[in-house]
Amino acid sequence: MAITQLPSTHEGERRMIPMGRIHRPRELAHDLDVSGLVDVENGLIDRAIFTDQRLYEQEMARVFASSWLFLGHVEQLQKPGDFFTTFMGEDPMIVTKDKSGRIRAFLNSCRHRGARVLRADYGQARAFTCTYHGWSYDLEGRLSSVPNEVGYENAAWNRDEWGLLEVAQLDTVLGLIFATWNPSAPSLDDQLGDMKWYLEAFLARDSEGTTVVGGITKWVLKGNWKLAAEQFATDWYHVNMSHASALMVLSPTGTGPKKEIAETAGRQYSDLHGNGTGFPVHPKSRFDAQPVHQHYDYDALRERLGEARVQGPLTTGHATIFPNFSYLPVNGSIRVWHPKGPDEMEVWAWTVLDKSMPEDVREAQRLYNLRTFGPSGIFEQDDGENWSEIQAISRGWRTNTLPLNYQMGIGSESSDGIHPGSTSALYSDAAGRRFYQRWAELMNTPAWHEED
Repeated sequence: MAITQLPSTHEGERRMIPMGRIHRPRELAHDLDVSGLVDVENGLIDRAIFTDQRLYEQEMARVFASSWLFLGHVEQLQKPGDFFTTFMGEDPMIVTKDKSGRIRAFLNSCRHRGARVLRADYGQARAFTCTYHGWSYDLEGRLSSVPNEVGYENAAWNRDEWGLLEVAQLDTVLGLIFATWNPSAPSLDDQLGDMKWYLEAFLARDSEGTTVVGGITKWVLKGNWKLAAEQFATDWYHVNMSHASALMVLSPTGTGPKKEIAETAGRQYSDLHGNGTGFPVHPKSRFDAQPVHQHYDYDALRERLGEARVQGPLTTGHATIFPNFSYLPVNGSIRVWHPKGPDEMEVWAWTVLDKSMPEDVREAQRLYNLRTFGPSGIFEQDDGENWSEIQAISRGWRTNTLPLNYQMGIGSESSDGIHPGSTSALYSDAAGRRFYQRWAELMNTPAWHEED
């Protein structure tokens, strides 16, 4: 695969882009052609996509600015005035319930000098007041109070024009909150497509819905965010090698899984939106934590979700909703990979449980999640080491010229008549190829905010 030379500046005619009342020259926008970096047909990826600063900046402008991004769980907002802070790409966000109970999301940046309006991770407030100069905003994002407002009497001043910037669209699915800056983005349901069927196997097991426990665990890893998101979408292949020691610890015999378990049958789903999930298929699929396994009535789950979901995506598996939200059903883990430059990510993880779980079962699942995933988890540490290792050597001159192999399972994608959408064998790179295909498509398409 040829390595594409990335231009240092935009080649072509200069034009002006409206940005409210401020205009920026077109050359400051990002327009790097990534066609030579992602070869989906032959399953080859140029590792420059993990290291190049200019590509990273274009990701922020085209991938993250245009996609539906995960914000949090509805249970984090119980009543009007509750809020939590998070990120959309590298943009800090406030997510809150307004006085009518509507969930809203605003850019966490004061319109006066740009400081964060809220610096707490979560809390309850009647208004959001910037601690720099005291500009205050109500729960609907309107600028409600300005100290010494008389000082603006000779300016072209209209307080209504200086509220917090709100996302273009916000929606929820199965208790999860997503938003996008893109006013013309397809609906969240359209973005999910058949992926919602697989997501329901995790989040629709209980008619009462889900809740979150234990707060949010946050940690920083060296590694590009795509390495993590892609693995959760497509990579069951690494499990028996990378996690060999963890599997030995969990094995009753202390010797690890048997060969037939290590080479278990399964399926991998992928779609053109970049979503992907893989899962073993077994008639005796069950939860790992014994109290959780004993809690579930599997016959009732079959009646509610169908045999295909109970034998597969109900329990052990992995999944990513493009671009950076992932989950693991077996231990109730959901997480988002916040990008912090091309070489670093910040991982935020929640434990999600069925609302009807009794307290002892909730605690067992929470502890199992901590034991296996999160910064102290015996599986999570293996993954973080792999991603950091890849990132550490990818800037080498010769290393960076060698394409990466994503060829496993090429040509095997089809409809199996059991699972919705296009699926392949469990051991496949199909979802990884689709992930990068969607990434390249967005990277090569001017975003909504780049048009005149």
